[in-house]
Amino acid sequence: MSGHTDNRIRSVRSRAKTDSAVVGDALGVGFAVGLSGFAFGVTSAGAGLTLAQTCALSLLVFTGASQFALVGALAAGGNPLAAAAGAFFLGVRNTFYGLRLSQLLALPRLVRPLAAQAVIDETAAVALAQPTRRRARIGFTVTGLTLYVLWNLTTLLGALGAEAIGDTNAWGLDAAGPAVFLALLGPMLRTATERLVAGLAVLLGLGLLPVLPGGVTVLVAALAAPLVLFLKGRGERRTHIPKEDVR
Repeated sequence: MSGHTDNRIRSVRSRAKTDSAVVGDALGVGFAVGLSGFAFGVTSAGAGLTLAQTCALSLLVFTGASQFALVGALAAGGNPLAAAAGAFFLGVRNTFYGLRLSQLLALPRLVRPLAAQAVIDETAAVALAQPTRRRARIGFTVTGLTLYVLWNLTTLLGALGAEAIGDTNAWGLDAAGPAVFLALLGPMLRTATERLVAGLAVLLGLGLLPVLPGGVTVLVAALAAPLVLFLKGRGERRTHIPKEDVR
């Protein structure tokens, strides 16, 4: 009896330790990325959006890459509809995260609408890295709550700070948004294909910027991924062409 009890105690302690490690990792990701909301607040205010519009974007959209893409296109003089379309297509990736997370987390139906708001790169990465459903739920929840609260708070502070100092371009703060965006993107480019897609997207975006509106260049740059995958697929098919049987 005592041996069985000791085993249960060790099991509970091991699970608690593991859960605390997941919470620690989730908090680390939430704080690290959440602070970037300050750069978005500054960039959005510099692009001409009001304090209410800036905060509404973080509260309702809550996907950093799409938010930066939207205000970046507007700051470059792009058409609002084209800028919104570029941000929308950039955010479509969250749909695919949602399909995978819905199976992994298996949340109750009443909770799913709220959880959908937190389906972003960071929460998906933390949840998918866990070996069990319990830990995946913990990682997803802690990352989502931490990041949402901190991102919106720092967005507000950044927008207020931008309004206080006036012209953000004079201080060089107009570069804060693109710099943070690249800093977040860099660690995600682990394979040669991913780096090739990113490089081609940059070439397309910068090369066409003088002749196309800002929002349209984002849409064109998005063609880099299917183009690279198409060329890679053709190359693989050529290398796997079976030789004719020798009779």
